[in-house]
Amino acid sequence: MTLPDPMPSVDDLKAQAKRLRSQLAVMNTPVSHSQSLELLAQQMGLRDWNTLQAHASAMSNHRPPWAVGDFVRGRYLDQPCSGRILSLTAIAGGRFRMSLHLDEAVDVVTFQSFSSYRQRINATVDSHGVSVGKRSDGVPHLVLQS
Repeated sequence: MTLPDPMPSVDDLKAQAKRLRSQLAVMNTPVSHSQSLELLAQQMGLRDWNTLQAHASAMSNHRPPWAVGDFVRGRYLDQPCSGRILSLTAIAGGRFRMSLHLDEAVDVVTFQSFSSYRQRINATVDSHGVSVGKRSDGVPHLVLQS
């Protein structure tokens, strides 16, 4: 199986099949639209168009709503923050590991006579931008705004 990473959307796959059909017509090998969909699926190592469409639809649920370089806002350790995404990796269970570089450092210590500022943070978040890691009171470490 030679599926691309990331998997194109169903609409992108249909457009690709349409381009394939046009190119085959230019080469004097006309095919119907449904035949071009089937050919595309076979080129990707799948049995048929329905299998490819199901796979593309399932993968669309695991696409992150962000990209590397995006500017994000939210709360880190219950303090307002904003910054850029430095890295983003999809991991199991529809979660994403990300590294952020914050515009302004955030004090990660609540003790009044001591401070520790952090400008780069790493977190594992779900597709809504809520971190898996939580404080002892149940509040997520990182919550990104949508």
